Amino acid sequence: MKAYFSHGKLLITGEYVVLDGAIALAIPTKFGQSLTVESILEPKIIWQSLDEKGQVWFEDEFFFNQSGAILSQTTHVETSQRLIQILETARQLNPEFLMPQSGVKVITKLDFPIDWGLGTSSSLINNIANWAEIDAYTLLDKTFGGSGYDIAIAQKNSALTYQIINHSRTIKCIPFEPTFKDCIYFVHLNKKQNSRDGISKYRTNDSALTNQISKINAITSKILNFYSLSEFELLIEQHETIISKLLNQKPIKDILFNDFEGSIKSLGAWGGDFILVTSKHNPTAYFNSKGYTTVISFNDMIYY
Repeated sequence: MKAYFSHGKLLITGEYVVLDGAIALAIPTKFGQSLTVESILEPKIIWQSLDEKGQVWFEDEFFFNQSGAILSQTTHVETSQRLIQILETARQLNPEFLMPQSGVKVITKLDFPIDWGLGTSSSLINNIANWAEIDAYTLLDKTFGGSGYDIAIAQKNSALTYQIINHSRTIKCIPFEPTFKDCIYFVHLNKKQNSRDGISKYRTNDSALTNQISKINAITSKILNFYSLSEFELLIEQHETIISKLLNQKPIKDILFNDFEGSIKSLGAWGGDFILVTSKHNPTAYFNSKGYTTVISFNDMIYY
């Protein structure tokens, strides 16, 4: 049996503008996704995906037709076809992967609820790429697309800065353990945000980005050299203002939490998934009172 694991991710700075050359700060989560592969005698692919409770959220059996293509007879049309696309792309990149005369049973297992947005797709892509012995960035480009920072996190298992210039990636692993980490929390907004939809909205903005990217890069650099909670809060608030103008969208604090005493920053796609919250006191009661029951401390969320 072969086993693979990839950590989930959180994008702390550079959301959206990482696509246009900004330096992004990303950190891995303790939560991730595993994938195990076991050989079977029948020439087919038995696939089972489990959630964080061990419950099956997707399963299917795939067969090879006479030409060797992967087919499904399931009613899970969208998920099955997406998985077939990923597997067939992996086979194109490595023709010796998933030969028609062989069979496998694959089980994936999430450590986190599927609606958390911590990287269900990216961790799957990285696991399949490792299994197929191919380049995960190429597999991502040919399937989901995106900047690829989440693949870097899955591979490096470390906080890092990530930048794309002329299709070339610069990845630097860095320590990220602020002295005031006990004042940092992550709150889920009770819905998953499709990053592709957010990117489409961002692309409708025709503003000159060079100046804004320079500002974001300066903020990221300063965050990596911060000394106090108050400095960190000022920096993430400046970041929110810049992205708010680029998206023509109000910051989440203004929309939902304008009476909160600490600072709040959206992470990744705006409007869903997790937000970063700073507070000198545990803010769980505040967010629970607003209907947001998933509040996770820095130590419980971040892998370092």
